[in-house]
Amino acid sequence: MLKLARVAAVLMLVGAVLLVAPVPGHADPFGDTRCDNNPSAPGCDVTVGNPGGGGGANPGNGGGRGGDGKCRNPSGEEIPCEREGAWAGADGCYYAPADPSPSTVAALGGQPAGEGGWYMRVCYGDDRAFGSVVWIAGDPPVVSPQVLARQARARLDLPGVVIRMNPPGDQLVNLPAWLALDRGSWQSRSATASVPGVSVTATARPVKASWSMGDGVTVTCAGPGTPWTSGTDPANASPDCGHVYRRSSAAAPGGRYVVTVTVTWEVTWAGAGQSGTVAGLTTTGQLQTRVQESQAAVR
Repeated sequence: MLKLARVAAVLMLVGAVLLVAPVPGHADPFGDTRCDNNPSAPGCDVTVGNPGGGGGANPGNGGGRGGDGKCRNPSGEEIPCEREGAWAGADGCYYAPADPSPSTVAALGGQPAGEGGWYMRVCYGDDRAFGSVVWIAGDPPVVSPQVLARQARARLDLPGVVIRMNPPGDQLVNLPAWLALDRGSWQSRSATASVPGVSVTATARPVKASWSMGDGVTVTCAGPGTPWTSGTDPANASPDCGHVYRRSSAAAPGGRYVVTVTVTWEVTWAGAGQSGTVAGLTTTGQLQTRVQESQAAVR
């Protein structure tokens, strides 16, 4: 199968003999997403662009997306929304911005007047790719809500994970430890991405915290936990998020257990009369704690 870049290169070389006329119309959102795995500040960098407006033929106009946000060809069959770096149009072909050489532009009838841009149009079938450079006329770029939702997600500034293990200081074997996160670590965050005429807001909401206690036990809590307060009976267990160490950390590296907390975030979006979800995010935090071999006295 020809790669999009190879198709583009071939078309640039044989532009003088291309028999493709400029095609006015709309195009679907174009973009690229690159996500990192930074646990303290996860996110994606998204670039987008979509010439909209204009009249005439309509290869894109929403990318063939239905109400479920999926991309389909004219026959109604679901197709990938992105392929080889290009985005699907309603005609079932894929479009990506192109920068044709002057000779290619001349072979295509010259630079059309008005706003718009050149795009590589690639159609796939029978394990072959058929490509051509086309002119898409239209107004200044706009993007679909789905693409803006991904961009808004990339702008989310999630709080760091601040761990509170109580009672504070060293832990004791067989004494209940109360597990809690700083309240600032458990707050919903929102971010907005917009272009003229379209605005989408993504909201991240914490839904669970997974505590890896360092002794081989993982505790999953549905909330930030309840901080232990002075005056509380040390023998009482946390009402919603706690752990009891059954052996000391003497044999652990450095004589301490490494406690890792991973917070899972659900990300939803809304805008332009639509709503949905995008891939969730996680944040992590760590601390080391020493667990001493001392039996808890219960009175």
